[in-house]
Amino acid sequence: MLLEVLNHFLGDSSTFFIHILNILVLITLIALFIFARKAGKNWTRINDYLGVITKTVNSVRYGDLTKKIEKMELPNSEPLAESINRMIETLSDREKMIIEYQNELHRQNKLLEAVINSLSDGLIILDENHRILRATSKISDWFGVDGRKLVGEQLDDYIQLPPRSHIENLKDEEIIINSDKTLNFVANTVELKLEDKKKRFIMIIQNVTNKKELENLKEDFVATLTHDLKVPIIAETNMLELFLNKNFGPISEKQEIALKNMQTSNKELLDLVQIVLETYKIKDGNIRLYKENIMLQGFIREIIEEMAPIAVKTKNSIKFSPERDIRVYADRIQLRRVIKNLIQNAISYGEPNSPIEINIGEIPKFIVIKVKDYGAGISKSDIDKIFNRYYSAAKKFRKIGTGLGLYLAQQIVESHGGELTVESEVGEYTEFTIKLPAVMNINLHYGE
Repeated sequence: MLLEVLNHFLGDSSTFFIHILNILVLITLIALFIFARKAGKNWTRINDYLGVITKTVNSVRYGDLTKKIEKMELPNSEPLAESINRMIETLSDREKMIIEYQNELHRQNKLLEAVINSLSDGLIILDENHRILRATSKISDWFGVDGRKLVGEQLDDYIQLPPRSHIENLKDEEIIINSDKTLNFVANTVELKLEDKKKRFIMIIQNVTNKKELENLKEDFVATLTHDLKVPIIAETNMLELFLNKNFGPISEKQEIALKNMQTSNKELLDLVQIVLETYKIKDGNIRLYKENIMLQGFIREIIEEMAPIAVKTKNSIKFSPERDIRVYADRIQLRRVIKNLIQNAISYGEPNSPIEINIGEIPKFIVIKVKDYGAGISKSDIDKIFNRYYSAAKKFRKIGTGLGLYLAQQIVESHGGELTVESEVGEYTEFTIKLPAVMNINLHYGE
């Protein structure tokens, strides 16, 4: 584009100087005519001089900037010849300068092309009809077609998009390249804003085969590890239960306290392992749900009763006083996991001896469950990160945590078609809100 502009500029400059030369020739002709009449001279030498000027101008017009007008034995002709020669020299200098600019732009273009072609990602420039305008060498390799032959081809002939996806707004979408379906690719598309206002798009295609294989290996490893960890923990839990039930004989009061503390710690560890396991079972909210009608009042009271022994350690009281019972249509096990996680966070990060408040209510189209604690709070810089995978504030407080609990909770709520949000003030409170779709007057079936 820049080369075209400079060439255009050069053409305009040349035309400009040619016009000047033509005007000078006309002025010279008039001056010589007047001079010849006054001097009574014949036209032979004047015609010769005009012929030299015309020949020089024509040579310049066709690109020969080495021509010069030689001196002739004519009165007052020398200033005109010097002016024309200086103008030709200026035009020659301008041409050399533009040629240098063109060469530099060509070098920069080659450098930029080499850098782009060295990228591990492939780039495609498309017009508004999804025809390929340009493609990098990576694209040529993946498509199995020479880059020059790709120009003008329809992109749809080479790739397959996910259902209901559009080329203009791809965001880390998995695509299939027809020539090699053994590799995994993701694509992103950005619209190019150009002065000509024509729609053009740049598509960035990334080979994620190794990344995906590594992710699968990691998930398989964690799933296997957590599954194997659960077995001894469950065995220990069962054994502690036998001791507390005095199946092996009487135990003292101190032994009972110690065993109950061990039982609580064991349960926390089992929950931790279960969270890790469940996290690796889901991908982007793809959780299999078994929904049923749940009356929230009794459901939440059961959870509070289960979490009460943990809250006793920090002397937190869990307050729940619903104005009326509310029905929700959800997966009982998964919803229990979400609420337990929020109560556990309230116990861990709330102020000791402070209340943990649980409330239920209704807003248009949604059932709302709120869990609020009064404690450390969450800073503005952290509040957007807390639902990220592996993000945990536990390290700040020297507590144990994987950073998966809230991530898993959000995935579960979203899989129900709901939303999990948080509000917080540092040093004052943190309140999590679960929004689940309200139960409509329809026939509901278990095991959905």
